[in-house]
Amino acid sequence: MAAITDLGALAARPLFEPVAGWLDAFGGSAPPDASALNAALAGVASPTSAGGASIRFVRPEAGRGGYEERIFACGEVETRAGNWHDFFNALAWRVYPQAKRALNGRHHAALQVQRAAGSSARGAARDAITQFDECGMVVASASAALLELLRAHEWKELFWQRRAQLARDMRCLVFGHALWDQLRAPFVGLTAKAVVLEVDRAWLARPLAQQLADVDGRLAEIFSRPGAYARPRDFQPLPLLGIPGVVAENSDPSYYDDQRQFRPARSA
Repeated sequence: MAAITDLGALAARPLFEPVAGWLDAFGGSAPPDASALNAALAGVASPTSAGGASIRFVRPEAGRGGYEERIFACGEVETRAGNWHDFFNALAWRVYPQAKRALNGRHHAALQVQRAAGSSARGAARDAITQFDECGMVVASASAALLELLRAHEWKELFWQRRAQLARDMRCLVFGHALWDQLRAPFVGLTAKAVVLEVDRAWLARPLAQQLADVDGRLAEIFSRPGAYARPRDFQPLPLLGIPGVVAENSDPSYYDDQRQFRPARSA
């Protein structure tokens, strides 16, 4: 399957809802470069790094220090021209500014601990932060029963047998910029690292912009706790192509019998 390159077409696809407005606004068939991103977003309140610097999207430069440390100290987010991955990262900074700042702070703190110990190993904490930053998703649910199915990896019952309830009582919101890039050409096994949030039905009836702002604040609070999601395994795996409507094939119940994607939970 060829990757979709039309920004307007992407805006209309499932799971692109958090960034759909930006995709429509930019339009075209290629991601804008760093200067175009900064110019187009100049009228929006700028997010800041964990170090307090205003975020700007800049071309990569050799010898400018580590990626996260450059963001922390200078607010400079390296953004390659014509690169979809980096483009979606820029959009994530606009949609989830508080959470992205919190993740940057966690990276910085972990780096300081690593350096103080004289270690070159990344460690579980940095791996976990990176995985959520790249492949994170938020599952907001008003149903405890649906969350039990999710945690138990009861995929067919969750995505097929409870399809109508899922549409009513659960929202899946992409956070990770790598996921948006990969969803341009979905592939078998595409999996998110999810944080689960319990909400009520009144929350689910809010406009999307309000939901995103609340999710942003909640994630920032969660990731400001040093011990929260300190290992990659702490996240809930979620096979993205099982979410109703993401691919046409999942309109057939037999689709969920494929254990390449819908793996049962491991025994204790």
